[in-house]
Amino acid sequence: MRVLVIGSGAREHAIVHALRRSPEVSDVFCSPGNPGIAMAADCLPLPVDDLPGLAEAASDLQIDLTIVGPELPLSLGIVDEFNNGGLRVFGPTRAAAELESSKVFAKEFCQRHQIPTAKAEVVREESALRRVVEDFGFPVVLKADGLAAGKGVLILHSREDLEHAVDIFFVKRNFGDASDQILVEEFLEGTELSFMAVCDGKRAFPLASAHDYKRLNDQDEGPNTGGMGSHSPVFGLPRGIGRDIMEKVIQPTIDGMAAEGREYRGILYAGLMLSGEGFKVLEFNCRFGDPETQSVLLRLDGSLFSLLKSAADGQLDPSGISWRREIVACVVAASAGYPRSPKKGFEIRGTADALDLPGVTIYQAGTRMVDGVLKTSGGRVLSVCGRGPSLEAALENAYAGIAKVRFEGMHFRRDIGADSLALLQAEQSNDP
Repeated sequence: MRVLVIGSGAREHAIVHALRRSPEVSDVFCSPGNPGIAMAADCLPLPVDDLPGLAEAASDLQIDLTIVGPELPLSLGIVDEFNNGGLRVFGPTRAAAELESSKVFAKEFCQRHQIPTAKAEVVREESALRRVVEDFGFPVVLKADGLAAGKGVLILHSREDLEHAVDIFFVKRNFGDASDQILVEEFLEGTELSFMAVCDGKRAFPLASAHDYKRLNDQDEGPNTGGMGSHSPVFGLPRGIGRDIMEKVIQPTIDGMAAEGREYRGILYAGLMLSGEGFKVLEFNCRFGDPETQSVLLRLDGSLFSLLKSAADGQLDPSGISWRREIVACVVAASAGYPRSPKKGFEIRGTADALDLPGVTIYQAGTRMVDGVLKTSGGRVLSVCGRGPSLEAALENAYAGIAKVRFEGMHFRRDIGADSLALLQAEQSNDP
């Protein structure tokens, strides 16, 4: 079988890596890919928003399944383009992908279908924003309605933060049309959980749980990013919570989308906050999460290709899928200036030394090859993953790997998994 993966990040590198472990797969292509992906797949020079070009390439190459990585082509309707050409593709249609491309739509959808979510109000102008923030009180969360590469979320703790937000949304227009509508949402405290499921329009199969870290700096400080690290599984969850999430979030979402004429096939990602009040939906994504996928797919046993193909065909079949008992941790190495204005063009050294270490895997993201030299070309540059029999061992391997890597201005969090380690240690100390 021949597979095409669309995208160029560490998430797509992880998907390609998993497909190479699928026995049915003979050829893997990726567009546009990156230097790391090019070592495992044939890369095509087509950007992710060239929908006709990608569909033509899939047809010419006789691709059996196309997997869409990033949100942009989904929001533009790449699945509709492929469906119109009779090409098998894994992902939601443009109408279904509005769960991610519009936070306002997603919030109102949850309210229509009684899916637990944070209280929120929509504003469209500065005066309304100030009034609603005053009503909610601090802290409060602001979210740009449209796609903002995981960076369109601000948490306000003070009036000074509010003035900064007004400047970003209304004066500088940092998020462009994505902030034509702004969601003002109550601030929830607790444990964040990333829950991904493979959907075929009627049913869903849950993937392994993952915990991701959005803030740029240690101790969850600094601006929101696309994600600075993750680990799988999540620890300290109440018994049976996976079943509850499937029953109260995932299945009602699939059923509700079908009822509204937006049949949902693809990955449904629910970002959840788990607190004393139970869990509530923070956001939906319509594709594999990044960097959660890097942690989750390294634990996958079985054929990713067969699982996704069956969902794309509307006949979900998770037989043969299981999860390795080992733990995986992922630490992201980012460029100086990320997420606002990452500095690029610096040589990356040490990846080969890192890969020589036991239990270390590296997925490339913001990289490019210049005259045979690997250089930085984006904000998030590498995802360095460690595997081990315990979270502590997985983290040790991940940080041993990232210690071998260097490029000018490299930034990474040094506390990925620290909260979960503290939780595990507290549980052990409370055991009789």
